[in-house]
Amino acid sequence: MSNYFEGWYFKHQNKKETVAVIPGISDDCAFIQLITDEGAFRVDYGREQFVKGADVCIADSRFSLDGITLKMDTDGVKAEGEIAYSALTPVRSDAMGFFRFFPMQCRHGVLSLHHQLMGSLTINGRKYDFSDGTGYIEKDSGRSFPRNYVWIQSNDFAEKCAVMVSAAHIPFLGFSFTGLIGMVWYRGKEYRIATYNGGEVLVCNERQIVVANPRYRLEVVIPNHDGHALAAPEKGCMSRIIKESPAVPARFRFYGPDGLIFDSRSGKTSFEFV
Repeated sequence: MSNYFEGWYFKHQNKKETVAVIPGISDDCAFIQLITDEGAFRVDYGREQFVKGADVCIADSRFSLDGITLKMDTDGVKAEGEIAYSALTPVRSDAMGFFRFFPMQCRHGVLSLHHQLMGSLTINGRKYDFSDGTGYIEKDSGRSFPRNYVWIQSNDFAEKCAVMVSAAHIPFLGFSFTGLIGMVWYRGKEYRIATYNGGEVLVCNERQIVVANPRYRLEVVIPNHDGHALAAPEKGCMSRIIKESPAVPARFRFYGPDGLIFDSRSGKTSFEFV
């Protein structure tokens, strides 16, 4: 299939550190990108080294809902290790709602909002131990990332909680609109604010996003961020450069019909504003 990409986002955090691993396939290459608090790395592979079955394998590295194994050794990146996942939190239903039935520029899926980690990775000589850490997994596929979008994800809270918000420019059947997917998992319950359930973007800039539907309202404030450069898909090729901040401070306020549900701060929120 031409003019197509497919990629996964595996995020790992402990109390001090963050490492996200992005394996994928595009028209021009297979690839693995690594994002740490200090920087980002990309390694390209031949498309023939990508194998997708029950797991996704790229050369000697493996990725699945059970965990990941990294074995990378190039001039710029040497990474190895294993992390196992347990107690995954899958979403209640497809993140895209009824839009999943239509042809879309980019399809977004959330595979686990929150799960436990066991294991470690060593990247360029530095060991990251994620035993008793927290993970998150999502997936994107299609032709290109949206022209403009904001993406926020955090599960770094004082209690078990996870938040993901994505608002993007969506070309659709000859016109365009701002599409919204917002998920909050709190005290074992999933809440959703999305275009398909009356959700709207009320505020969206580099420091704040506010989204709401008739029942719920989520406010996120990110006072400071400085992203690392990542490759992103454009017409099926990894030719576009975006920036992601993997772990920055943020404040989350979430309201329901009866008022404030929680007001929490996160020290390690992932953020992209394009």
